[in-house]
Amino acid sequence: MPTIEVVKLYGAAWSVYVRIARLALEEKEVKYDLVEVDVFAETGVPKEHLTRHPFGRIPAFEHGDFRLYETGAIVRYIDDAFPGRKLQPTDPRARAKVNQIVGMLDAYAYRTLVWDIYVESVVSVREGRLANQAKIAAALPRAAVCLSELTRLSDSRGFLIGDGVTLADLYAAPIFACFMQAPEAALLMQGCGKLTDWWQRFATRDSMSRTSP
Repeated sequence: MPTIEVVKLYGAAWSVYVRIARLALEEKEVKYDLVEVDVFAETGVPKEHLTRHPFGRIPAFEHGDFRLYETGAIVRYIDDAFPGRKLQPTDPRARAKVNQIVGMLDAYAYRTLVWDIYVESVVSVREGRLANQAKIAAALPRAAVCLSELTRLSDSRGFLIGDGVTLADLYAAPIFACFMQAPEAALLMQGCGKLTDWWQRFATRDSMSRTSP
């Protein structure tokens, strides 16, 4: 049964990190309100948002009078505070592998796959700007390492780690939803069959359709 608890998530639907938090809420069947915040507004970050996130980033989270920012803290709180499927393994080694993948995606894959490739290759063209080909070219070797490592670290049981959804899947999926739109993705994904299979399955989950920007 879905929980009757209500939370608020502040951010923009297009944001990868807001979508990570939304996926956690959806997978846990937590009812929530997405409150749109434009941190790139011409007038700057809304002042009221700075009371939720002093660094002016998204997402920010409220559960009653409890407030959080930073996606990692938010999704782990969601997993611990609400009933439903657990998004973090109890086995120490499996949990460590999930955290390793999350850390790798945070530190290396997000900027490379999303900002350096997807934004330059897809968003720039969509907005009528010339893509920065030098930036894309410089990102390709880093992208190849990210994808090969994610393939190596992942299991072959339907999800990245184990036989159920974990934070590793929830972090990777919004990144891949962007990256796989880039023309460069097809060549980079060659040899990453396990990862391709994972993405084709995970992309069809109800939580993905409900959080589509």
